[in-house]
Amino acid sequence: MKKEYVITVDLGGTKILSALMNFNNEIIDRVKLPTKISKGVDALVADISTTVNKLLTNNEINQSDVAVVAMGVPGTVDPYTGLIGNAPNLGLKDFNIKEALQSNFDIPVLIENDVNIAGMGIKKFELNDEVKNMLVVFIGTGIGGALFFNGKLYRGSNFFAGEIGHMQVNGKGSLAKNAVNTTFETLAARPAIVDSITKDILSGKKSLLSDNVKRKKRIKSKALANAVKKKDKVVIKHLSKACEITGTVLGSLTTLLNVDTIIIGGGVVEAMDEFMIPKIQKAFDKAVLPEPGKHVKIKATKLGDDAPLFGGIALAEEFLTD
Repeated sequence: MKKEYVITVDLGGTKILSALMNFNNEIIDRVKLPTKISKGVDALVADISTTVNKLLTNNEINQSDVAVVAMGVPGTVDPYTGLIGNAPNLGLKDFNIKEALQSNFDIPVLIENDVNIAGMGIKKFELNDEVKNMLVVFIGTGIGGALFFNGKLYRGSNFFAGEIGHMQVNGKGSLAKNAVNTTFETLAARPAIVDSITKDILSGKKSLLSDNVKRKKRIKSKALANAVKKKDKVVIKHLSKACEITGTVLGSLTTLLNVDTIIIGGGVVEAMDEFMIPKIQKAFDKAVLPEPGKHVKIKATKLGDDAPLFGGIALAEEFLTD
C-alpha cells in the first residue's frame, strides 16, 4: 500500500508546530503546542508525540498511511543517527531525539537542522529546484543558516555547516586583550535588537515600545514592525543597525562562497521584509566584491513559517529515494 502522507514537525524554542501533508504538497492540518523546555526532555518528547498523534486522530489516519515523520531541530544534528550535538535554545546536548521519538511510533522518524529543512522546502517549492549555490538565513530568536552547493544541501564534515549565527563579527579576535565574544547572533537576532531598544528606552529615549519595557512585556517581531510603520526613531535606528550588520556578513560570505542566491526568513524578516531587505541589500553591496556580488539578489522567503513544513516533504523524498 502506498504511503499517502508526511508529518513534519517544526521544533522551536517557543513552539512545536506539526503538520499533516500529502505528496500533492498540500498542508492538510496543523497542531501547535508551546515548547516547555523547563519541564525536561521527557516532557518535550511527549509533547512532540502528542502533536503527531493529534494529527493522526483528528484526520482518522493510521500510522501505516504515513511515510515519515520529518522534524527540524534548532541545533547541531546528525541526520543519520538523530543525535543532537547541541541545541542551546532547547537546553539539549548529546541527546538522541530520533531514538526517543522512534520508540513511540512505527513510522520512520527523520531529523534535520531546522534551517536546513527550511532551505530544502524553499529550494524545492519556492525556487523549483532552479538554484545551484544558495545561502539561506533565518533571523529570529537566533540566527541560523543553510548552504546548498551544486543544488545539494551541504551539511559539513560533522554536520555543523551553516551555523552562521555563531560567527564572530566584532573585530576583536579571541587573542585580543579584553576580547568580547560578540557574534552575528548576539548583534543582529531579535533579542539583540530588543535589548538595544530597551537600553535606549531605559536611558530616557521615547519610543512606542516604552510601555512594553515598563511592564516588562515581551517585545515580539510584530510589535517591532508596528513601531517601524509609525516611524519610531529608536526602533528604526536599532533595526537599521542590525540590517547593516546582516548585509555586511552576507557580503563577506558571498565573496568567500560565490553563491548565486540568498534567501532570508525568520520571524523578524517576515514581519517587515519591505523595510529590512533593501537595507540589508545596501550593506551587502558595500561589503561584497563586485564580481561575485553583482548577480546576487537578496530575497525574503515567500513560504514564511511554512518553509520547514514543506521541507519535510523534500527530506522525506530524499529518504525514500536513497
